[in-house]
Amino acid sequence: MNEDKRIEIEGNIVRLLKTVFDPEIPVDIYSLGLIYAIDVDDDGMVHIAMTLTAPTCPASDFLMEDIKMKLESIDGVTGVDVKIVFEPEWSQDMMTDEAKLELGLL
Repeated sequence: MNEDKRIEIEGNIVRLLKTVFDPEIPVDIYSLGLIYAIDVDDDGMVHIAMTLTAPTCPASDFLMEDIKMKLESIDGVTGVDVKIVFEPEWSQDMMTDEAKLELGLL
């Protein structure tokens, strides 16, 4: 895969991740800072490392399925692998200023 195509796919990934919401929080997972890494390999396989706001998040299965469904719709993506990690531990400092404002933290 050439670098221009990879950049295009990564842009589409970020755009779609901004449409994935935790049902309990009115802010998308990307703005919440839950996405730690996005990697697109040469075959179009997308690898996402993400965390949750809490290890016992009841929406984790819903979020993972929503991510996979949306990202697999991107032209050039051959598959999606989402890994949940808890290092580093998520904190409100990882949120964008817009997310903090939306949640009344600014």
